[in-house]
Amino acid sequence: MQASIMHVETQITHVLTRVGRVAVYIKESSSGKLPLIFLHGVYLDHHLWDEQIEAIKDRMVVAVDMPLHGSSRENIKPDWTVNDCAEMLVDILDSLQIPQVIAVGHSWGSMTILRAAYHHPERFASIGLCNMPFHAASGKQKLVFALQHTMLMFKNFYTTQAAKSLFGKTSLRKDVSLIEHLKRTMNILSGKDIKQIDKTVILNADDATELIRNLQVKAIALKGLEDYVPTPPAIETIIVEGGHISPLEQPQKVSYLINELLN
Repeated sequence: MQASIMHVETQITHVLTRVGRVAVYIKESSSGKLPLIFLHGVYLDHHLWDEQIEAIKDRMVVAVDMPLHGSSRENIKPDWTVNDCAEMLVDILDSLQIPQVIAVGHSWGSMTILRAAYHHPERFASIGLCNMPFHAASGKQKLVFALQHTMLMFKNFYTTQAAKSLFGKTSLRKDVSLIEHLKRTMNILSGKDIKQIDKTVILNADDATELIRNLQVKAIALKGLEDYVPTPPAIETIIVEGGHISPLEQPQKVSYLINELLN
């Protein structure tokens, strides 16, 4: 079974940032309204947001392929961090001459937006944080990932297990094609890529609890009932059915979140 991709009309450009050459997809508009920018999570790509982007008709929309994902695989620096990704986001806004934006992220994308908005609050009118990890990884988590990485030689099995841990059980029962979405994006990632992404984004990321508590930008969070991430403190949070990939599991609820940010 092939995972279907919605064909959204966008123009691709590549932006040179501090983490390297990053692919950016732009849906133009002359409305003058604040643009929206979308950042996806690990193992995915900009197509995560196709349904939301297709529905937005009244403003410029930008979607990013995060480092090593999608079309952002060439000329990426080897030693980037999550904090570098936050500055990468600002680099993209500068390159596109966007002084202020509404930003929506998923997982790693949310981690990136949180850090960028904390350090550069004037650049963000509001932010949507879907399925955002914010605690530092525990010793147990690091051990679990080390054991999981020994299975990377069996790529199809590894991807299927990743899908089972990321998507909610209810979601997978209703729509088995969700696994195919993850296979499509993970197939281009090598075992080395996956290890680096996991290490940088999940295992080595600093705890962000205080950033959340001291955030000066309007923020709304969203997480799944079966999501492994906790509810962030001090932020209005929408709880939805499903697991950790709400933009695919509950796209209409994510669209509701976006409308709340716009209003």
